[in-house]
Amino acid sequence: MQVKTFFDEQTFTLTHIVYDENSHDAVIIDPVLDLDVIAWETHTTSLQSFDAFIADNALKLHYVMDTHIHADHLSGMQYLKDKYHVPVVINAAISVVQTTFKAVFNLDDQMPTDGSQFDLLVKQGDTLQAGTLNFKVLHIPGHTPACTAYHIEDTVFTGDALFVPDIGTGRCDFPKGSAADLYDSITTKLYTLPDETQTFPGHDYPGTRELRTHASIGESKAQNVDLPSTRNKQEYIDFMNARDSRLPLPKLIYQGVQINLNAGQLPAAESNGVHYLKIPISNG
Repeated sequence: MQVKTFFDEQTFTLTHIVYDENSHDAVIIDPVLDLDVIAWETHTTSLQSFDAFIADNALKLHYVMDTHIHADHLSGMQYLKDKYHVPVVINAAISVVQTTFKAVFNLDDQMPTDGSQFDLLVKQGDTLQAGTLNFKVLHIPGHTPACTAYHIEDTVFTGDALFVPDIGTGRCDFPKGSAADLYDSITTKLYTLPDETQTFPGHDYPGTRELRTHASIGESKAQNVDLPSTRNKQEYIDFMNARDSRLPLPKLIYQGVQINLNAGQLPAAESNGVHYLKIPISNG
């Protein structure tokens, strides 16, 4: 089993292609659809990089898997579904996220909140068989209610729940987020994996250091700046509540959430052929 990671500098997103170099079976985790925030146009530069890697390695794509509903980039899963005719996958708890944000954005009553925009809804303990690749599904709520880690062999893809040690853990202040839930998710489902297990997160923010695409469970338990294994649950909750209260909203939260709730599809074009998104504005 091999992992090829792509880094999107605009959104600091890590997209992972997991593949078997012998059978050529593959999946892709957390793909990015690019967005020009000046012209407000989507483009497929990142997705074409994935296409090139898939073609160069003669990969057979089985699934497009999102770890959660992203608030900082648009999901490219719909493009890949259409191109490769493969199912798009997310956690079954997406229904909670859809119901919550349908109210936040006052979306059309006809919008489904049962996850039916996605092809496959997974839950804790499920197995995803992608040819010779065998993934175990871990439901790890906290950052959002529908966060999922995908565990294969000595590797686990953790999305925005657990980053490399100097970045920490995902924020928990989005609607239905919970620091208590994230503590339980990490300590009972991730930190119980063997210390040599490699975690591949959904983002890295390198700053002045080199990009890091993975770290071991052992490193995280010893060095994670938000949740070392020595920090108890109440200490973590208090720490996260204070930290998250100082964080700005992600720049693409309104655009990203509305599109990603719909499996990476833009809202239907209106009578003039243009797609529109809603931006809530508070008065004072």
